[in-house]
Amino acid sequence: MLKKVTLTNVNTGRKSLIVVDTSDDERALVGAGKAPNELAKVVSVIGLDESVHRLTAKRPNMEDRVAMFGGLARCLDRNIATIKSFQLQANRVKSPRYKGLVAEVAADIASGEKVSDALGRHGDVFGEDVLALVRAGEEAGRLPEVCSQIARAQRKSMRIIKKLKTGLIYPGIVLVLGVGVIITMSYTLVPAVSRLYGDFGANLPFATQVMMGISNALIHYPYLVALPFIGLYMFFKNWGKIYRNPTVQKMVAGLPTIGGIIRKSAAALSFRTLSMLLEAGVRIDTGLRITAESAPHLYYREFFARVRNHVAEGLGLHESFLMESHWLGDDGRNICGIMETSAETGNANDMLNEIAEDYEEELDIISNQIEKILEPITICILGALVGFLIYAIYSPIFSLGDVVLPNGSPAKSKNVGH
Repeated sequence: MLKKVTLTNVNTGRKSLIVVDTSDDERALVGAGKAPNELAKVVSVIGLDESVHRLTAKRPNMEDRVAMFGGLARCLDRNIATIKSFQLQANRVKSPRYKGLVAEVAADIASGEKVSDALGRHGDVFGEDVLALVRAGEEAGRLPEVCSQIARAQRKSMRIIKKLKTGLIYPGIVLVLGVGVIITMSYTLVPAVSRLYGDFGANLPFATQVMMGISNALIHYPYLVALPFIGLYMFFKNWGKIYRNPTVQKMVAGLPTIGGIIRKSAAALSFRTLSMLLEAGVRIDTGLRITAESAPHLYYREFFARVRNHVAEGLGLHESFLMESHWLGDDGRNICGIMETSAETGNANDMLNEIAEDYEEELDIISNQIEKILEPITICILGALVGFLIYAIYSPIFSLGDVVLPNGSPAKSKNVGH
């Protein structure tokens, strides 16, 4: 349930409207970050109004997670009580979900629950890797450090993702404009070509027939115009679900340029997760299991699951890496070399950190040049689209003479008579 909290400053009279995702009025006040000099009015949002708010409200994201764990690390490091530390994050997070979450976690801790158990009630927001880190930090008495590690790792990932999204704006605009051009031509030029050649009863090229089919469909069913844009919107909105499909992951990993970015991003996140788990005192077997479950790509899930099996059989970490290095692509041998060094120096955490940092540095470089990297792909897509349209429209025009005079020109007929 959503709660709409109106806060009024008693000194200035200024009002603030805050939406908190919780079912309790007291928790709504905590989630809204009510100050001592503010008066509050809480109203439940139900029915259609709630559905509209959930569709339009800011969704929980990585930015909120960075803000919450970063703030928790600072508060806990200064020996502020855990309950108060969570309550202080209410004004740092922005989404209704996180505002309600910090209030509910604070209330659960006040009732005697551990931080990891309280966060575990919100599995839709926190993955198993984050919960395992928090659990390990509690057991080792290093919760402030673990919160700081989570915030730092998420901040790096967020920065890279933002740069990648920025680089995808140009290809997205080109794709939308291409669809718009096809729709426009389907309503204007294609019907004229269709009528002209229909009168002659000529056979048209396949590309022209496709364009005519699209044109007829859009003319008779105008509402189909919205389908491409709805399709693009739904595609990007549900990309996370689509990407979970193993077949899609394999296909994306094989794409030039983009596949490399996907693999490096998955590797950076996976090795950073394993490094943080081991640094927090989690057993290797458990750390490998959690890393495998939380890895964002099929290849790395398979890699860490197989490495875990080898370790369970008694092999060392570097030997297990070497046996399954083919899952890591071209970087497999290099990573195995680093892990062999860790076996000799007894510094696995530092080596895993080094691997993650190397990948993050490469992604940083790629993200700064993403527009230049994607430009050839965009040009190829645009060229294929323009070429298809030119062929579909102009190919029949170039063969117009054959259609009008199928048996040859009058001049040729006259010569034959003499």
